[in-house]
Amino acid sequence: MLFSEDKKAIIESLLFVSIEPLSAKKIGDIIGLKPDDVLILLTEIKNDLEKPDRGICLIEIAEGFKIVTKEQYSEYIEKILKPQVTSLSHAALETLAIIAYKQPITRAEIEQIRGVKVDGVLNNLMEKLLIKEIGRKESPGRPIVYGTTTEFLTYFGLKNLSELPSIE
Repeated sequence: MLFSEDKKAIIESLLFVSIEPLSAKKIGDIIGLKPDDVLILLTEIKNDLEKPDRGICLIEIAEGFKIVTKEQYSEYIEKILKPQVTSLSHAALETLAIIAYKQPITRAEIEQIRGVKVDGVLNNLMEKLLIKEIGRKESPGRPIVYGTTTEFLTYFGLKNLSELPSIE
């Protein structure tokens, strides 16, 4: 039988090695706990990491949890990692915003809103894993419909789509 401290250490280890955010359900499936019990342990871990002498913290992002470095230490982290921040063009941001707010949406619907062709922009956003094909529309020609990904949520620091600012 694992004790609470063992479970917390296992959860910390899983979060540390995972590239993507982990949901409470996924963590629970791995270590044999109910998601509600995992959430209690995640709260304890978060409280432990909020101490001023800790360099990492637990955040909720993209419908999961992730261990990240504290923002105030970013200048030191950048000296090692030298991050390659991929910026998005104005056209890509505009197209991405349309997809985020109107998903599921077809290429033709995006082009109608933007008033220009978006083939190249869609390919670029798909290469960056910010959008994906999520199915086909039940209409003549059955066009592909697009939606955002968990990478989109991570890129913009959102827990889920309900955190998008209002369209106004």
